[in-house]
Amino acid sequence: MRLSPFETPVVAASTPGASAPGDRRSDARDDLGEQRRYRRMMAALLAAGVATFAQLYAIQGVLPGIARELSLSASTAALSVSAATTGLAAGVLLWAAVADRIGRLRCMRVAVTGTVVLGLATAVAPGLELLLGLRFLTGLVVGGVPVLAVAYVYEQLAGPRAAVAATVYISGTTVGGALGRLVAGPLGAWAGWRSALLAVGLLSLVAAVLFLWLAPRERGPRGGATQPSAGGARSPGTPGRIRQALKPARLNVLYLQAFLVTGSFVAVFNFLTFRLEAAPFFLPAALASLVFLAYFAGTASSRLAGRWLSRRGFAWTSLCGVLAMIAGLAVLLVDRLPAIVVGLLLFTAGNFMSHAAAVATVGARAGEAFRGQASALYNIAFYLGSSVLGWLLGLAFDSAGWLGMSCGIAGALLLVVVLNVVELRRAAGR
Repeated sequence: MRLSPFETPVVAASTPGASAPGDRRSDARDDLGEQRRYRRMMAALLAAGVATFAQLYAIQGVLPGIARELSLSASTAALSVSAATTGLAAGVLLWAAVADRIGRLRCMRVAVTGTVVLGLATAVAPGLELLLGLRFLTGLVVGGVPVLAVAYVYEQLAGPRAAVAATVYISGTTVGGALGRLVAGPLGAWAGWRSALLAVGLLSLVAAVLFLWLAPRERGPRGGATQPSAGGARSPGTPGRIRQALKPARLNVLYLQAFLVTGSFVAVFNFLTFRLEAAPFFLPAALASLVFLAYFAGTASSRLAGRWLSRRGFAWTSLCGVLAMIAGLAVLLVDRLPAIVVGLLLFTAGNFMSHAAAVATVGARAGEAFRGQASALYNIAFYLGSSVLGWLLGLAFDSAGWLGMSCGIAGALLLVVVLNVVELRRAAGR
């Protein structure tokens, strides 16, 4: 009998090699268990991203309120963002080393719990010094999640399921960052920045409890430790792999680009609300904080970057993103609210396009032996750009206003344009 493409033959139990009914039931139970584990992991990773990144970035939505209450300049208030991202950069390699000893899931549990506790404490910090100290510790603790989450996924799941779960985690960080800012901003205008941070802390607490409850236990050996090679030799330890990841010039270009692009992007979002609350806009704080909705422009541009990257390569894709950022920066100079919206959407979409292309290219350019270290170094450069360059550009905002800061950002982005053009010419000369 001829079978259609949608039919499968029925094999009798007596056929040699066929599975017994009991075996088939056992296989079905195992598959159902794997499906449940997969769904629990996706929900847990989403919750982890919300719990940590809502705390990390919520304070960006209430910077004007902090500046008013503590009598600070805009750049000094923005140190509360820089302190956290500096702590995160400092914690990346530390968490990777600790996870080799106690396991990735245990580290992530400590990180998520610690983030919530420190976030709640930040809301009641009496002065700037303690506020900055708590923010640095928050970033240090948050670092245990992004550096370990994707590795945890790929150790516990296989194939397409692992890729989907990793994507869900990235979505969780995006949702958490946007949610923290969008909750804190309007609530801070109504009830004060401390109440706003407490509210985000309670939201993160709910997400943290969900993560602790849902995250499946690790199975198999703990990942990350240095293993002997097939020939009996041991691969280089962490310091040796870091040195390997610092040698290729084309990787160092990506680290520099992460520093420059991220610092420019964070500076715009740190200080735009200050500009919108002043002349000639005089927007209420709750309305000014809605600028963070522009983050969702990055969702579309990141996906577009993925398609362009496979067709046109890194340099072309990244160059398009950076040129969009420069165009958006120019439009942001216009003192009209519609221009601000258009410019911010362009600037944000361009940032995420460039970042998505760079993240994917780091993995492609790094050797298998030091791919994890190259990714860690990219993240360190990313968060150092946010903290150091984001703060330095704030000094320009304090002294020369939005125009002065924009000139500094334009200089940083033009350097990235040069780097991308050189890469394009190198690729064309092959």
